Amino acid sequence: MRRLLSMTRITILLWGMSLFAVYSGFRASGDEPSYSCRTYPLKRDGIALHLDCVTLKDKKPEQHILLMHGSTYSSHEFDINYQEYSLVRRLAREGYAVWRLDIAGYGQSGKVDDGFLPDTAYAAEDIHAAAKEIARISAQDRIDLLGWSWGTMTAGLFAARHPELVRKLILYAPILSGLGEQERGEPFSHNTWESAAEDFQKKEDGTFDTEYTDPILIELFCSSCWHYDGEYSPRGWSKDACVSGNRKLIDLEHIAAPTLLLYGTRDPYMNRDLLQKAPDLLPEGSKLQAIEGGSHIMMYEKPCYRQFQEAIVHFLNS
Repeated sequence: MRRLLSMTRITILLWGMSLFAVYSGFRASGDEPSYSCRTYPLKRDGIALHLDCVTLKDKKPEQHILLMHGSTYSSHEFDINYQEYSLVRRLAREGYAVWRLDIAGYGQSGKVDDGFLPDTAYAAEDIHAAAKEIARISAQDRIDLLGWSWGTMTAGLFAARHPELVRKLILYAPILSGLGEQERGEPFSHNTWESAAEDFQKKEDGTFDTEYTDPILIELFCSSCWHYDGEYSPRGWSKDACVSGNRKLIDLEHIAAPTLLLYGTRDPYMNRDLLQKAPDLLPEGSKLQAIEGGSHIMMYEKPCYRQFQEAIVHFLNS
């Protein structure tokens, strides 16, 4: 397996910039629809924020959704253009304008001097700035919102503070409670190729489980992480998440929008006791859904990604 991954990595590196031209240019191949991607200038707290929107080309979207990334890598994660795995392209085909925001210090947004600056509360204000801009551009009062991992904390806090801007909320792999107390550490995490792949499921011998994940997809994902996020990412998230497991991190009681809590049964970060109680704390129309065998990165797992996408589309359209 390791040799296979190394050979694949060499192939991808030889592709070089042509690989990322596909990411940024949204070129269609074969029978795939054509997409357009447009970037919108946005600034908050003196820092330029990367906000882009993907739609089907030459088709006016009916609804708008904002996707929020996790703690280490930016919003490129939602669009690995390989087979039918991309959540961005699936939602665009469903008639959505799919917006992506990089929190300050992440990806293509402006850098921060202090990696502890963009904590959950700070990120929620970045989301607020993006949501207001989307509402202005789209002339819609409310948008749909999806957060993944730490993005469930940032999106959840924003939704609780600004219910007037959120139509429906999706919390994918929700971090409902602390991950355990740890030393504060350095303000920036050091990213590596191996750390980018750490959420993909492995066998007992430590090799990747190819029944769950295509090795080419792993390499594409890691290539994208390296391209957009580089060696370092902010660690402001750790101020909020690296606390006692008894501490709740998402204020579900104050979320007014119908909410889908979507998680995989093999996700090691889930507090299952809180998950089972969560629907009782959320408004009517909310739902808890587990995907059997799915991990933290189930949107890129062969047995899970179709069910993952269908669950999101069904919830948004119901």
